[in-house]
Amino acid sequence: MVTLGAPTVSDHVALAEIELCGELMIAASAAHGERLSADRIDEVLDVKVSTERTTVTDRTTVTERTTVPRQGDHRG
Repeated sequence: MVTLGAPTVSDHVALAEIELCGELMIAASAAHGERLSADRIDEVLDVKVSTERTTVTDRTTVTERTTVPRQGDHRG
């Protein structure tokens, strides 16, 4: 017999992860291409760019982005 207790923090985290996976699966099934682009994934997951840094070395431009998922905004 399984005893059900009060929900724990990990339950909320697991439910959030399941929701995000579901959103990605829906977007992937509606996509016209073979894969979702990184920008489309960020859009589906409601990710915002918090910082962006561009570095130019040896004639190569590299742009690094740090993203924050919407769940990160709610952490205390």
